Amino acid sequence: MEKKIIIVGNGLGMAIDPEHFSLTNALKKIWDKPDLLTEYHKELINKCTKRNDAPEYEEELDDLHLAITSCKTLNRIGSGEIHWLSDYGQEFPEVTARYIHKVATYLHNSECDLPSSFEKPLIDFIKKTKSHVATLNYDKLLYSLFIKNDVFKGYNGVLIDGITNKGFKAENMERKYEKTFGYYLHLHGSPLFIDSDSDSGSTINKLARKDLTLKSKKVGEHIVLTHVKHKPEVIASSYILRTYWNYLRFSLSEVEEVILFGYSGEDNHLNELIRPYLSNKTVRIVEWSDAGKKENREEYWKEKLGSDFTLVQLENITEFTDW
Repeated sequence: MEKKIIIVGNGLGMAIDPEHFSLTNALKKIWDKPDLLTEYHKELINKCTKRNDAPEYEEELDDLHLAITSCKTLNRIGSGEIHWLSDYGQEFPEVTARYIHKVATYLHNSECDLPSSFEKPLIDFIKKTKSHVATLNYDKLLYSLFIKNDVFKGYNGVLIDGITNKGFKAENMERKYEKTFGYYLHLHGSPLFIDSDSDSGSTINKLARKDLTLKSKKVGEHIVLTHVKHKPEVIASSYILRTYWNYLRFSLSEVEEVILFGYSGEDNHLNELIRPYLSNKTVRIVEWSDAGKKENREEYWKEKLGSDFTLVQLENITEFTDW
């Protein structure tokens, strides 16, 4: 059985619990959490999103990203007796990073499980083929499933993500000693990724799942939750995310089939990257049947990918077992 790559979007979580995995709901729940954002900081965010309440969609985060970037720049050059920014402005990047991290944490910490009828065929397939898995979401559905079924065992695992007890290094992703493992690529990051400082420098570590709570004071910035046009910039600024996207290219080059699973097609940076690799591969797209009429969706995907593909529409995508 040949090695494939499965690229998984938020549709997997939405098929299990659409209320919990709704980004709009998550943004609102964290916005309303006491003691996270001051009213003044909410007002500053609202000036960017042009709303009087929590943001609802990534598309509204365009000006917010620009404001954060500008504040970071002015913080870097503005030190001294007279600063470019007010105290609130100086705090703004840290405050918004905490907000975004808590949103991702909320999405991650669901109590949902995948149906056993979905789990077993997927696990059997991954173990047999060591196929790559790339995620675009922040939930732990697949991550917990793979831990439970011994897919992750460090360098001896079926899949690896390059993070050891000593943190993340790109060299940890290299296949040596005739290893044939696949890659588990968190393309849009994870709230589990935290920067730690030590005598040897800064390291990206992974929190234990039990330590990732809404009360945790540790905040990571390796999360691609922003307007789609700024996502490449966020990826480029993160060592671990840059590495994952480089290995996405490698993974695409060595597989015979690409499966887009529960992915909306709206991340142009992903579409542009994968498009050149698809001309000589089998491509299957598995999506929710209510995404639109099949003929309309086929036109949509043809424009996005520019290659031949098979579109599979299901009322619930967790019914898919034909890996």
